[in-house]
Amino acid sequence: MQGSLRLGLTGGIGSGKSTVADFFAKLGAAVIDADAISRRVTAPHGAAIAQLAIEFGADFINSDHALDRDKMRALVYTDASARKRLEAIVHPLVGQEIARQSDAAVRAGSRCLVFDIPLLVESSHWRQKLHQVLVIDCPEERQIERVMVRSKAAGLAMTREAVLGIIRTQATRVQRLRASDAVVFNDAINLTQLEWEVTEFWRRLGLSSK
Repeated sequence: MQGSLRLGLTGGIGSGKSTVADFFAKLGAAVIDADAISRRVTAPHGAAIAQLAIEFGADFINSDHALDRDKMRALVYTDASARKRLEAIVHPLVGQEIARQSDAAVRAGSRCLVFDIPLLVESSHWRQKLHQVLVIDCPEERQIERVMVRSKAAGLAMTREAVLGIIRTQATRVQRLRASDAVVFNDAINLTQLEWEVTEFWRRLGLSSK
């Protein structure tokens, strides 16, 4: 691979991956957020909505013509075939938009493309497209604590069992660490320290801030 450095960024729910992505953007990277793209294609009148209604039924589409995410989440956590059907619709659309954003960033002269991919390790095709994979790591108990606090602040108040259910659908901590080229351990540190860790990693890549 030549041209822009392509960095994969991943981590389990509650690891702090999105915060790290923001720090990379601040340093001048072009951040391509797969989760944000997925939310857009399943948002009101998004590109995936019509096919989702056909595949799962109109009751999975809410009154705003968006995917009922809570209802779909409950289904896919108990039905592996439903997850595969959902991914078969959403993933190609997300992939197309990732490719579009990547091409635009390269044309704009971006020296580093950061691909924020929650399920990077679970994917069968991402690794060969990247120069390096950075994993944001923390203990499972820290993940649970952060997600519960975050969800409560958002008015959702997820239970410990619900958070564990999400964690169990993702790659294990060991699997992510084995797939990594570099790791940022985001546990007992504050945001200033975390930003310092990201900046030091950026410098080790031979990049300078914008």
